[in-house]
Amino acid sequence: MHTELFLSQILIYPVKSLGGIALQKATIEERGLQHDRRWLVIDTHNRFLSQREFSKMALIEVALGENELILKHRTQPVAPLRVPFLPQTFDILNVTVWNDTIEAVVVSDACNAWLSTVLDAPVRLVYLPDTSPRPADSNYAHFDTNVSFADGFPYLLISQASLHDLNTRLSEPVEMLRFRPNLVVEGVLPYDEDQWFEFEIGQSTFYGVKPCARCIMTTVNPETGEIAGKEPLKTLATYRKVNNKIFFGQNIITRTTGTLQVGDSVRVMSRKQRQTFSLK
Repeated sequence: MHTELFLSQILIYPVKSLGGIALQKATIEERGLQHDRRWLVIDTHNRFLSQREFSKMALIEVALGENELILKHRTQPVAPLRVPFLPQTFDILNVTVWNDTIEAVVVSDACNAWLSTVLDAPVRLVYLPDTSPRPADSNYAHFDTNVSFADGFPYLLISQASLHDLNTRLSEPVEMLRFRPNLVVEGVLPYDEDQWFEFEIGQSTFYGVKPCARCIMTTVNPETGEIAGKEPLKTLATYRKVNNKIFFGQNIITRTTGTLQVGDSVRVMSRKQRQTFSLK
């Protein structure tokens, strides 16, 4: 039984906005955990797609094979899709994620066809190679670092206590998957992670960058792929809002390589000034 601050969950989302994978152990890389958000679904304009536009993307489950991803649709009677870790084409595209233009590689025609069928829209699947830079926002990052197809930073951390506090305010509790963190910690008070600047997980050092602004994706039920109303955003807005942005969780970065394992101890080395949130 743990009595100290420790890492309780590790999660990756290999294809941005598709299902997540819980791991017991993960490899730390500059862009994020190994395989996290290295694949992306794009539209005919080479712009990224997410559950914001296609909430049914939540119904596509992802698993790790030996040298591939395995995609399965939770409700449609289609055979699983096997996505090789290395693309099978040399088709290089400039794709758009928010305001960033990133060089990516089309994975295969088979992947494009499968995803177009299950999403009922013409889409393609692309991969982010190691050679394609995408700098994290230098206005917040304390040092130069790259990021994958994540919204802005390589890692997202949330404490279980913060989710528990939120759920005490909701008529129907929500699961952690609504917020798609990479790292979940236990053993602290709610929102203590807001103040973490430098901290260690196991043998690896991380740095808190900025609170994570939340969007409509948190209202998508990951089990049904349906927008389930205005919660939890509506409630979060009553006590976690600054300058019209609603925050939950912390974006973090690292210079470290190595591994993380569920159960690793967490040590906070230094703290930031407490963030002030508006109250209604």
